[in-house]
Amino acid sequence: MRILLTNDDGIHAPGLFALHDALKSDHDLDIVAPESEMSAVGHAITLTSPLRVQDVSKNGAFYGYAVTGTPADCVKIAVKELLERPPDIILSGINPGANVGVNILYSGTVSAATEGAFFGVPSAAISLNTRQNPDFSFAAQFAKKIIRFMIESGLKTGAALSVNIPAVTPDKIAGVRLTRQGTARFEEHFERRTDPRGNIYYWLTGETPVENGSTGTDSNALKENWITITPIHYNLTCHEELKRLKSFLPDSWGVPKSDS
Repeated sequence: MRILLTNDDGIHAPGLFALHDALKSDHDLDIVAPESEMSAVGHAITLTSPLRVQDVSKNGAFYGYAVTGTPADCVKIAVKELLERPPDIILSGINPGANVGVNILYSGTVSAATEGAFFGVPSAAISLNTRQNPDFSFAAQFAKKIIRFMIESGLKTGAALSVNIPAVTPDKIAGVRLTRQGTARFEEHFERRTDPRGNIYYWLTGETPVENGSTGTDSNALKENWITITPIHYNLTCHEELKRLKSFLPDSWGVPKSDS
């Protein structure tokens, strides 16, 4: 398989290197990743400045392309310009920190995978549920099983997978569970600080609270040490509300009708 690797933590991130190291003997790998960290940029793309691409080497050998853009930029320019042919699969990660609940909407890691889905390429985002001294070794090896699952299941065009792996030893992992996206979100607040020149600035901080709900949600299953696999797509239509609102639709909005 020809696999495109990307992330939102930057091309020198250890999670990306661990993924590359685990897969390089079995697959043809291309790396196109941000030049610097692009965490929580969501699905942003760069329109007002050019994208600059630079070759990056490790241990004297070509490693990948560093792009002065977002994760979505990286996937776009990889597929449309840098690669000789489209990848068979796109993997984004490995991200330190879970991507569950509404955090999926903020995540650059997940957005790289959904950008791959735009192109019709089977894609997955892989995240490890810790930011403190992450050990990516098990998650990198588990990526091989994710690749096999994507191939055997025939992932629907336009869909991507958000995979979250507990940060525990393998013997403590409960198993693998297909989940739905939950509603867990950051309990955010701004910390007010003063710089050495007396200027006030604010730093966004917060923790993810426990979600009230069933183990069918990604965040709760992850807390119970399940590896979670959540199928996602980029159609944000709320179909239930679309149906409900039709009963409130007035006969006329007072807008002149077109002659056409």
